[in-house]
Amino acid sequence: MTQRYRRRRLALFSALALVLPLAVTGPALADPTNNTPAKLTKAVTLNGVLRHLDALQSISNTHGDRAAGRPGYQASVDYVVGQLNAAGYTPTVQAFDFTYLEDNSRLDVVSPFPISYRRDLDFTYTDFVPRAEGDVTGALQNVDLVLPPTPTPSSTSGCDAADFAGFVPGKIALIQRGTCLFVDKVRNAQLAGAAAVVIFNEGNPGRTGLFIPNGDATGITIPVVAATFDVGNQLASLFSPIVRVKVDVTTETRTAWNVLAESQYGNANNVVMAGAHLDSVQNGPGINDNGSGSATLLETAIQMSKVKTNSKVRFAWWGAEESGLLGSDHYVTALSQAEQDKIALYLNFDMVGSPNYFYGVYDGDNSSGTAPPNFIPPGSAQIEDVFEKFYAGRGLPFEDTEFSGRSDYGPFIAVGIPAGGLFTGAEGIKTAQQAARYGGTAGVAFDPCYHQPCDNRSNLSLTALDVNADAIASTVITFAFDTSAVNSVRVPGKSHGRVPRGVLS
Repeated sequence: MTQRYRRRRLALFSALALVLPLAVTGPALADPTNNTPAKLTKAVTLNGVLRHLDALQSISNTHGDRAAGRPGYQASVDYVVGQLNAAGYTPTVQAFDFTYLEDNSRLDVVSPFPISYRRDLDFTYTDFVPRAEGDVTGALQNVDLVLPPTPTPSSTSGCDAADFAGFVPGKIALIQRGTCLFVDKVRNAQLAGAAAVVIFNEGNPGRTGLFIPNGDATGITIPVVAATFDVGNQLASLFSPIVRVKVDVTTETRTAWNVLAESQYGNANNVVMAGAHLDSVQNGPGINDNGSGSATLLETAIQMSKVKTNSKVRFAWWGAEESGLLGSDHYVTALSQAEQDKIALYLNFDMVGSPNYFYGVYDGDNSSGTAPPNFIPPGSAQIEDVFEKFYAGRGLPFEDTEFSGRSDYGPFIAVGIPAGGLFTGAEGIKTAQQAARYGGTAGVAFDPCYHQPCDNRSNLSLTALDVNADAIASTVITFAFDTSAVNSVRVPGKSHGRVPRGVLS
């Protein structure tokens, strides 16, 4: 699953489509009678899903990760295409160029005890232009911090030259967000002789998480990183800390791919789409995020390959989601209006086996009130209903999860295509109430290995993955035969595409 704060800003460039002739083989076990939720959920087994996850783990073991623009992603594409070919599909591989970004920045405590903070979760590089790079290890010195923070913003840390009275040249400045421009804080630090700067969030409500300082940094030559309030507060509390600040970011244009496969049967003017992103983050296998969704979707496609569906079913494995939803965005924006209108609905599966899981259903009716007005296309509520009926039928708990556009359904809902999907949690913290409902551990992230190297084959709840494999199979086959609740299309060939926005049966 992509990070909101940076990934969306990466540019998407020109694209083309091609078919890669790949020969990876796999068992084609589909039965043409897998045409009901009961039959398909029996066919889509946990072992079948795990077979694909083992293959993705092996790819990561060989190449280091499965990130877009790297060899492991190409190998992941080859694997999916080979499996689809073996099942009888004729997959299309859609290429697109994107801005590949490789971030090797670091923020570490060397002493009094070692701590390595997490890129894009605990800290990030800045969007200063130009951005100075460097690798500095030195003593940290606090600069006019307001700790604990006041209820409303009041920090002026680093805004005045006087804040650096007594600052020891060569040290790394720890500065708190507040009041003045970020670049002014850094310029004052540089004039005082700082070798590097860590700016952390202020700590007031709404100012605790990761943020990205920006601005015209002409003349700034020292490396700067931004950190969450928790990181800055921890650094400020250490006795005589020695820290390392490294800013090392490179960008270039590379190619990634989407994989698409369509059912043999069904009304081509009423398309049911189901997708999952295939790429991992850099330096991680990405088995829960999002091998879990990709593998489950692949096994569902294999087991449906001979079913005579009423609607055309189009499966998609997206590239460069972790770089800003780039694959799905390219796909949607490259469609003509007529082709967009043929898509009845889109189902998204991103992280469906989190180890400390909850059963989350995208909040298509906005009953939790987390989406702005008119953000969610009509028909999405009816998709949510189908998922909820599945869990209710199993006697399982479930809950709304925010429908924020954070994953690959975002480009679809942006053009008015109804969408829905499942999510078992990422970096969010499980509450005591959720632990009572689902089991697991309160006060711990739903996925403690989110975007980390430890997101490997052992970083799964097999219980959640097994249940959600059934939920995915059941919902896909349900809509493959009947989309009338979403778009009023009832009889194959008699009516076509989505009805006008806001018109539902």
